[in-house]
Amino acid sequence: MQITKRNVELRIDDSLMRVYLAAPSSPGVYPGIIFYSDIYQLGGAMIRLANYLAGYGYVVAAPEIFHRTESVGLVIEPDDIGRMRGNDNARRTAIADYDADCRAVIEFLKAESSVSSDKIGTLGFCIGGHLAFRAAFETEIKAAACCYPTGIPSGKLGKGVADTIKRVSEIKGEMLMVFGTLDPHIPDSDRQTLIKALENAGIPHQVFLYEAEHTFMRDDGYRYDSAATTSAWSEIVAFFARMFAV
Repeated sequence: MQITKRNVELRIDDSLMRVYLAAPSSPGVYPGIIFYSDIYQLGGAMIRLANYLAGYGYVVAAPEIFHRTESVGLVIEPDDIGRMRGNDNARRTAIADYDADCRAVIEFLKAESSVSSDKIGTLGFCIGGHLAFRAAFETEIKAAACCYPTGIPSGKLGKGVADTIKRVSEIKGEMLMVFGTLDPHIPDSDRQTLIKALENAGIPHQVFLYEAEHTFMRDDGYRYDSAATTSAWSEIVAFFARMFAV
């Protein structure tokens, strides 16, 4: 379906957070999805992913995750310097601030007339996959899809050590995990730790493994794998459709 695109602003602790909003153009009430980018924020590759999901009948809200340390609209280049800049932004952002941003986007979606307030999920990539996992601690989140989420077993997310792996039992909805088996940032030991934590907590989950590298769903990078991306999208779309009866 066709979509509309706009930017909205949310104020959190006197910081302006831009949220990119992609939504079906046809009037109606749709599920809402919090969309978390990787460390490079909302560049073309991430926007295309957000738009793709919106076309399946979702109001997709993508916040700039580093709004406290970068200017509004800043897109970090996906090169070596950009990687260092993105990681530095992550290190300087308090974990409690990420959580506050999540609550703000949830409240925004619940107040939107085009969003079904009882049908809210989340999707994220890389650090955004970790943020989507943490978003699942919120009671409103019914479904979370986490694509190659980094730093969950180690607690690497922002300033300090994230308690994510210790809080798995707080998840109320279902989880979908996407990993690349050639991804050095999420070795098999980390994948197994994460899967075991979900199993031990009795959290309904699906895990999909692809012979692909980190960030394989970014269509502007040398690691891009179109076949793996297409397959991963088919699982993600089916997951959200089942969870939200779309």
